Amino acid sequence: MEPTSGINFLNVSYFFGLLYDLATGGRVVSGRSFWADTSTFLSSIWLLITMLAFLISFAALAILIHSTIRMLETKRKDAERYKTIGAHAAEVKRDHSRWNHVVTLIESPSESDWRQAIIEADIMLDDLLTQLGYNGQTLGEKLKAVNPERFKTLDDAWEAHKVRNEIAHQGSTYRLTDHVAYRTIHKYENVMREHGEI
Repeated sequence: MEPTSGINFLNVSYFFGLLYDLATGGRVVSGRSFWADTSTFLSSIWLLITMLAFLISFAALAILIHSTIRMLETKRKDAERYKTIGAHAAEVKRDHSRWNHVVTLIESPSESDWRQAIIEADIMLDDLLTQLGYNGQTLGEKLKAVNPERFKTLDDAWEAHKVRNEIAHQGSTYRLTDHVAYRTIHKYENVMREHGEI
């Protein structure tokens, strides 16, 4: 009979011994404790997890700091863009182009330009009264509705408007002197300055 090679039996007590030693931590395999090997392996894994957690936390903190800085910059830019401007800044930003055109016309040596300056200033006065909430079909009706207590330059407005009416009704037959033209524009100017239009 030929001898058979290999293991022909199962040592169940050996495997149970290993399980027992694993549970109790007492058996030494190849000169080292099984629990010592396991503990070293778990410590290495824990160290790796700790380092990864530290790196992730550092990255999250960097992102948080960056996001906070960007948010503060955005808020500052928005506050600058949407802030309520002060009275002085509003005066600087106000569009004076219409009045500047009137001034250009009145400074001309031409009588027709003076007439045009008075007509343009009268239109500005009409727009101003509409903005202030005075109703009427004509500028005269709006001026009649004005409360003199709240409109200190009402007399100037009336006098200037009367000159404009003379120009409109008489046309080229109305003799407009430079003195009358300048005085009329000055009265319009007083009204516009009172109400912050120029």
